[in-house]
Amino acid sequence: MTRIPLAPLTLGLAGLIPFVWGAATYLNDDLQAWGASTLGPRFVGPYVQLFYGSVILSFMSGVLWGFATKAEGARAATGYALSVLPALWAFFMTGGGPVSAGMNLIFGFAGLLLLDYAFYTWGLTPSWWMRLRVLLTAIVIACLAVGIWL
Repeated sequence: MTRIPLAPLTLGLAGLIPFVWGAATYLNDDLQAWGASTLGPRFVGPYVQLFYGSVILSFMSGVLWGFATKAEGARAATGYALSVLPALWAFFMTGGGPVSAGMNLIFGFAGLLLLDYAFYTWGLTPSWWMRLRVLLTAIVIACLAVGIWL
């Protein structure tokens, strides 16, 4: 694997802000109160994480779809079919309470990492893709876990 280019690394890390913010406001009552009064109650704690997590799984479906365009024949058809799974997972599995929705997002992001690996092994991603995806996924799952287990 090669080094992650600065732009994808920076943007990927910036994309973690709602997950990290959600975990921080879950752990710190004063920060949660400030965030709720300043930004609104849906932008703190598990609420921001769950909504944003669904958005990101849907976004990643689009990324995988883009990778599938680089394939041909049966591999392309498989890639397209697999690429819609994260969005469908987010749509169907993030209802209910915050604990079950958070747990399902963790499973969704873990499953997405498996899909990332499949597209990587098929040669459809940049060579640095898995380095970036493992880093981002580990942080996302850790942040989501705060709302479930702490």
